[in-house]
Amino acid sequence: KQRVHHRPQNCCLTAEEHVETQYGKVHCIMTGTPRANRPAILTFHDVGLNHKSCFEPLFKHEDMQEIIRRLPICHVEAPGQHEGAKTLPTAYSYPTMDQLSEALPSVLKHFGLNSVIGLGVGAGAYILARFAVSKTPSQFDIYIYYIESCRESITEWTHTLPDTIITQLFGKEEIQNNHDLIATYRHHITTTMNQSNVSQFFRSYKQRTALEVERPIPGGNVNVRTLKCSTLLVAGDNSPAVEAVVDCNAKLNPTKTTLLKMADCGGLPQVDQPAKLTEAFKYFIQGMGYLSSASMTRLRSRTTSSSSLMSFDGPRSRAHTNELQHGRTQSVGTEEKRGRSHTDISMDSISNVNQNMSKSTEVAC
Repeated sequence: KQRVHHRPQNCCLTAEEHVETQYGKVHCIMTGTPRANRPAILTFHDVGLNHKSCFEPLFKHEDMQEIIRRLPICHVEAPGQHEGAKTLPTAYSYPTMDQLSEALPSVLKHFGLNSVIGLGVGAGAYILARFAVSKTPSQFDIYIYYIESCRESITEWTHTLPDTIITQLFGKEEIQNNHDLIATYRHHITTTMNQSNVSQFFRSYKQRTALEVERPIPGGNVNVRTLKCSTLLVAGDNSPAVEAVVDCNAKLNPTKTTLLKMADCGGLPQVDQPAKLTEAFKYFIQGMGYLSSASMTRLRSRTTSSSSLMSFDGPRSRAHTNELQHGRTQSVGTEEKRGRSHTDISMDSISNVNQNMSKSTEVAC
């Protein structure tokens, strides 16, 4: 059954549907009208969250409205993870992460989406990445915009389900100091989500297999398994996943990947710093040739000079950085503590992620 809502602030039409796939129905919210010459934004949430709790702080931010007016948005929610979801039948076999990625073409076909910009968090980012790795070039154009994309495997479940999810979403510092934020998300997990369904999605995520991607080597095998789309990895410097994201970056194609570390930011950058994340998103989209007239506040970003090489060519700054020592990069928020020198660079390095770069770009802001 389809429910249609009007959103006066954006003059957009929103359709809410359960889309049939080969692995059961997935709950989707489509906002705006797809256009043949522009991509849609395709979102997928993390474990314990749904499209509202995961992305609403970002999409409701005033700086995001310019993007919303120009690009349609399709929110995809894993089976049983939407608000008010009934407990899944006992006989229902919850899809694996691979199967959830295989369900995405049915969603795109249903809404007539031929080109998408993937926006994923945690489990959702893994699902989008799995889809991007396995798809054939003739199927869909997909660009991955990761937030906390490569969390380490969860080996133990020693707390209650809400506590376990909280420790995966937020860093220790956040849990200890930001009591209001933690209380808000704990309340959401315990009161608006179906606990039985969440545990099944969580178990599926725990049992995921490695992406098994490999960084292409110049002069080597150019047909290695990797993400062939432009990719922006984002992680807060206080996130529990930051090291895993850095490691993930080291395995991706350096000519198509940018790593953005956000200072004074925890496990959910879209909640902590939606304005800065929106700005990075705008540059990323501009780098693909869209929203060329979008207004920019021209944020400044920094990168560790002790472990990077800087070059500037042409009227717009393009930062080329080496892989950081031991796969790590320092953020601005820790420069006083660690005594590292930093060099300002323009956020244009993100807009150039789609260009012909010889090194991977690693930015801290």
